[in-house]
Amino acid sequence: MKTVVVENEYSVSPAKLWALATDYDALTEIMKGIASFEGLPAGRTETGHKLNVMVSLFGKLPSQPYFMEILECDDDRMILRSLEKGAGVKTWQHTLSVTETELGSRLCDRIEIDAGFLTPIFALWAKYLYRARHKPRQKLLQRQNH
Repeated sequence: MKTVVVENEYSVSPAKLWALATDYDALTEIMKGIASFEGLPAGRTETGHKLNVMVSLFGKLPSQPYFMEILECDDDRMILRSLEKGAGVKTWQHTLSVTETELGSRLCDRIEIDAGFLTPIFALWAKYLYRARHKPRQKLLQRQNH
């Protein structure tokens, strides 16, 4: 098991960042060029959602089955917890939280990964993946402000 933590700052209200971070359509857009999903629903995440999707890295590699269960999506505390597995991962426990800062808000992704002997490689992938979401997320937030 390996834990990866990625934090990013945004100059928008926590409520605005939370709404974007829990929107499946925004996730699809933010992940363009990194990963594509087949079977992802529209709308927002909700506690209890169980998703069987197909994921393709970079939109080029063969699609792999991937399972996501939303264990908690708390709009008041702005915490999202999911349990995921598939595509070589035994467990991918993701906790996303949004907090207020002096200049806006902070999004923290905490991922606990178990992929057997491949865990260190998946941990590097997770670090890349969650850092890569920052710029597209900023662009989406800027577009919403106009």
